[in-house]
Amino acid sequence: MPNLRIEDAIVWQKSRVFTRLIYAQFGKSKDFGFRDQILRAALSVMNNLAEGIESGTSKELKRYFSIAKGSCGEVRSMLYAAYDIRYISHKDFLKLQEHAQEIAKIIASFRKNIR
Repeated sequence: MPNLRIEDAIVWQKSRVFTRLIYAQFGKSKDFGFRDQILRAALSVMNNLAEGIESGTSKELKRYFSIAKGSCGEVRSMLYAAYDIRYISHKDFLKLQEHAQEIAKIIASFRKNIR
C-alpha cells in the first residue's frame, strides 16, 4: 500500500465516523471507567488502521489491522454491556453495532488479500 494515504482508505474513513458516533454517544457519560474504555477502544480501531496503512510493509499492515479488528470487537462487546445496563437504547445499539460489524468485515477482507 505504498501510495495510499490514510485519508483515502474507505475503512479508515468509516472508522473515523464510527469514532465520532461513539464519542457522541458516550463522551459525556459519568461512568468514567466505562466511558474511557469504550472511547479508547473506538480510537484504537481508527489509529491502528492508520498505523498499518502508513507502515509500508505487508507484515506490519496485517499486524495493525489485526489489532484494529480486535479493538472493533472490544467496542462491540462494550455496546452489549451499554445496552444491557441501559446506557443506550435498542435503536442506538443496533446502529452502532452495524457500524462496528461493517468495519470488522472490511478489515477481515483486507487482511485476506494482503500478501
